[in-house]
Amino acid sequence: MDRVRENVSAADRIGPVLTSGFSITVLMWLVGYAAHQPGLSMPPVLTFGLLIACMLAGGFVAVRIGGLSRAAAVGAGAVSGLVNLLILGSLLGGRQRDAMLPAELARVALVWAAATVLLGAIVVGIGGLLAPRDHDRAGTRCAGGNWPMRFACVAVLATLLLLSVGGVVTGFQAGLAVPDWPNTYGYNMFLFPLSKMTGGIYYEHSHRLFGVLVGLTTLTLAVYLTRVERRGWVRAMIWLILLVVCVQGLLGALRVTGKFTLSTAREELAPNLTLAVVHGVLAQAILSGLACLAVVLSRRWATAPSRVEHERAGTDAQLGGVCVLLALMQILAGAMLRHFSWGLYLHLSLAGLVVGLVGLYAIRIWSLYDDHAPLQRMGAVLVSVLGLQLLLGFTALGGLMLQNPGGAIPAARVLITTAHQTTGAILLALTSTTLLWHLRLVRPRRAFVSNHDASAAAEVSQKESAPAADAG
Repeated sequence: MDRVRENVSAADRIGPVLTSGFSITVLMWLVGYAAHQPGLSMPPVLTFGLLIACMLAGGFVAVRIGGLSRAAAVGAGAVSGLVNLLILGSLLGGRQRDAMLPAELARVALVWAAATVLLGAIVVGIGGLLAPRDHDRAGTRCAGGNWPMRFACVAVLATLLLLSVGGVVTGFQAGLAVPDWPNTYGYNMFLFPLSKMTGGIYYEHSHRLFGVLVGLTTLTLAVYLTRVERRGWVRAMIWLILLVVCVQGLLGALRVTGKFTLSTAREELAPNLTLAVVHGVLAQAILSGLACLAVVLSRRWATAPSRVEHERAGTDAQLGGVCVLLALMQILAGAMLRHFSWGLYLHLSLAGLVVGLVGLYAIRIWSLYDDHAPLQRMGAVLVSVLGLQLLLGFTALGGLMLQNPGGAIPAARVLITTAHQTTGAILLALTSTTLLWHLRLVRPRRAFVSNHDASAAAEVSQKESAPAADAG
């Protein structure tokens, strides 16, 4: 057992800590976001209790299922505390903090920062202590775990959460609730008081914070993969995704301000709805990119046999590419509909094409490639998600037809449209990863024969024709 641990490199040891730490943070942010929804009025004590429960559960799962040592669980808690410093400034208060001198505020912030990291380490560590642990297998399971792929999955989940939060912003038409960027009503983004996050301001400002979380997660993943990943093209892939994430952040900023400025005067700003559409579509493309990254980091991808020939592989690969393109076009049409209230019939027409072609592709993948388990599973999941998306689409359409122009936006309608948008992003990611697996496992059957085979076939033909010639 000790030898197994000694053989694990420093990079391998940090993987479980980073993955568990960011996983706990994403869970905490999800719970905190839901608990602070305008109109919910959940008591702060109850919210704090839920966050503590998230840390305890995270430590328990990290040790029991992830195979982390209890010391590593403490490290994961410290990582979670460090990431949670992103929202520390919002929790320090409003008027009291504004009245503090800079030196006094710095001392208070330092104490709070240390307390946040320490609290995370202690509570997650306690959760790890509560987990019954198989000492004979836990270290081996941790050392043998595919932590790069798991970390990439955490990045996928964080991005999916960000997409949902962004969908809520669009649903409540709160994209311009905060007029300036990178500040928030003159405050540093990370110091805007929680007490002032009400209504649309909460939706928009929390969306920005979730964007920073995704950016930090992607950056950490890129640095980590640079250390542990041997394939150069995979390292290039994650850094390219990180670059697109940075561009995505700038697009979100320019969508609000129209130019690079710190002004908070609305008359000096020029919000750009076109950039809002591009911002929304690019976010879903990033999700697909991270999902594809998780696939190529999986062990099944690395250990899969060489591609085998299949008579329908070429046709299905082309169909899969068309499906990915159609899904992107449908997402673009949906973004146009949500931001400009234009293109309903285009959106519905593309929806019919997506259902028909993606459904056909999924069924073919599910039924024709019974020798390739990953493809069969992806086909089955794709069919299920497509059915869910179709149901959500009809429900969202009904809500759109019944909406009251000029009235308050019903929360139920926002939830439905956001679920529809999020499921569309998942559908794009699944279609992309299915096509990726398809290209990895099968290839078209060759339509030509080698020179040797051609010569052999010619000799056989001559021998068969010789008796006929003699008879003549």
